Amino acid sequence: MDTDAILSDLREQGVRVTTVRRAVITVLAADHSHQSADDLAAAVQADHPDVHRSTIYRTLDSLEKLGVVDHVHLGHGRAVYHLSAETHHHLVCEVCGRVVHAPADLFDPLAAEVLERYGFKVRPDHFAVLGRCRECAAEAPADR
Repeated sequence: MDTDAILSDLREQGVRVTTVRRAVITVLAADHSHQSADDLAAAVQADHPDVHRSTIYRTLDSLEKLGVVDHVHLGHGRAVYHLSAETHHHLVCEVCGRVVHAPADLFDPLAAEVLERYGFKVRPDHFAVLGRCRECAAEAPADR
């Protein structure tokens, strides 16, 4: 989904499209990588130096509540953000740090099983599954 479509959806929901909201969405849409709040703030401030970092952080929170962005924890580092329209799961190699994007439905059977057995609804898109990528696993098999 592109920036204009996202902004149009927000307007249809009655949400004000501010300069900061537009800037954050534009940065995320232009660079499909995962960016920390600090990285996003730096990118937004490059074009809008008068926008305070705290405003950008609050904007990320509001965009997440509106369902426009998601944040995910890719291991031990800071949370990173991506557009919600690009929902996927994350497999992170503990050795080389490679992040593999997995299809959104990958964990559906597990989520259904957890719901049935425990009555618990999981959000597997909120966290990363840690392990070893194919190359690192071939070089040094896991001890565990």
